Amino acid sequence: MIDAPVLDGVHHLKLPVADLDRTQAWYSSRLGYRPVIRFTKHGRATGLVMAHPHGGPMLGFVLDPERAARASGFDYFSIGVPDKDGIDQLAERLTTFGERHAGVHFATIGWILPETHDPDGHEVRFYTTGHHTDLTGDEVIVVEDPVGTEAQREEAHRARANGDV
Repeated sequence: MIDAPVLDGVHHLKLPVADLDRTQAWYSSRLGYRPVIRFTKHGRATGLVMAHPHGGPMLGFVLDPERAARASGFDYFSIGVPDKDGIDQLAERLTTFGERHAGVHFATIGWILPETHDPDGHEVRFYTTGHHTDLTGDEVIVVEDPVGTEAQREEAHRARANGDV
């Protein structure tokens, strides 16, 4: 038995934003999030929490334009998508909204949809929670070059799936 406290997933993720209304509109239309908590101070909106109807993590947004500008471009988290079909459908949905992204790719343990950016420039990544690689063994996966390593691993994965190995 491992000596570790009991944890229960991610409670919420929080990002600084420049405009709460614009953020709400983007996360609602693109991903289906809905507002559940609004924070105010002296009658002025200061924050927002949004929930997802199908189990995505709660997202918190705090009005902080300067910090939002400094945080732009970084991928702080990846939102889970159940499987390859789901992430392919999400890529199509984002494309329909005119959102740029890098397409779905084979990644270390699942499939990834990177390079989607919200209105503040935060990179919102999506990663399948259904994995193509088993993590239950004692082996630690070493990724020297993410692009090159994953291309080789994808080729081996396809060969196994086709019964070529």
